[in-house]
Amino acid sequence: EESLQMWDLNKRLEAYLARVKFLEEENEVLRAEIQSTKSSPAGDSWRVKYEEELRALRDALDHAFREKCTAELARDNLYEEVQQVKSRCQKEQAAREEAKKQLSLSRKELEEERRAQIWLKERAVQLEKEVEALLEVHEEEKAGLDQEIASFSHSLESFRCAPVAFQPVEVEDYSRRLSEIWKGAVETYKTEVSQLEGSLCQAKENLWKAVEDNQQSQLQLQHLEKDLAGLKARKEMLEESLAQQWQEQRGEAEKFQASRAGVPLTPLCHPQLAMEALEQEQQSLRVQIARVLEDRQQLMHLKMSLSLEVATYRTLLEAESTRLQMPAG
Repeated sequence: EESLQMWDLNKRLEAYLARVKFLEEENEVLRAEIQSTKSSPAGDSWRVKYEEELRALRDALDHAFREKCTAELARDNLYEEVQQVKSRCQKEQAAREEAKKQLSLSRKELEEERRAQIWLKERAVQLEKEVEALLEVHEEEKAGLDQEIASFSHSLESFRCAPVAFQPVEVEDYSRRLSEIWKGAVETYKTEVSQLEGSLCQAKENLWKAVEDNQQSQLQLQHLEKDLAGLKARKEMLEESLAQQWQEQRGEAEKFQASRAGVPLTPLCHPQLAMEALEQEQQSLRVQIARVLEDRQQLMHLKMSLSLEVATYRTLLEAESTRLQMPAG
């Protein structure tokens, strides 16, 4: 085993020495070539040419880096705009929910006021019927009292006797009681009528308050629609500017690739890596723009649904206002 290990080590040492000798020979050859190129004037021309090409490539790389920075800045601004639009949409959704709640509450109050009005009308009709019945009873009692007084006067005329001190106390008490009952009925009717009028006024005030709240919600929705339209226009302008920048960057990249078509591969390795990095960044920007366009489509659908709901709310509110104004008219 030791002899085999020694043999393996000898083989490896021999290969290493052969490799070192080969590299030394190649180094001598390269040194001779370098000396020859330094002494010849063609080497200086190639060196100057390479330096100029490297300088141009560095300038193009710096320009591409600046374009990348501007694109990143535009991307960040567009992302902020999208976040603002999302926050506005959330605010609009919250306002829409609040408007729905207020609309449901106003409807409930409106139903309660209608029921109260119906009950008050029925109560007023009942009171009118009771007053009519009391008037009829009073007229009948009054006619009966007149008949009794007439019969009593006939009986007094038939019996001409000694004058007796007669005081119609019962008739006066009865008439006094009837007048008191009549006054009490009239007072109760007046109080109930005043209560009905107060409740009607309160119902009208609540109705006007509900109508004003609905109008304010409509104005708020209109302002939100205007803000959404302005944000949409700003977003379209930003997308157009970003697309223009992308087209300019793509044209410059194509020009850069066309300009480097006749240059050897050895000095272009670093710019090629930079161009690959720029292409990868461009692909990521395309993906982000696709996401932004998807968000824009979702925002458009949300705006359409909001406009439809606003139209339905307007029609419902107009129908309610007309239906409420018809009895008042």
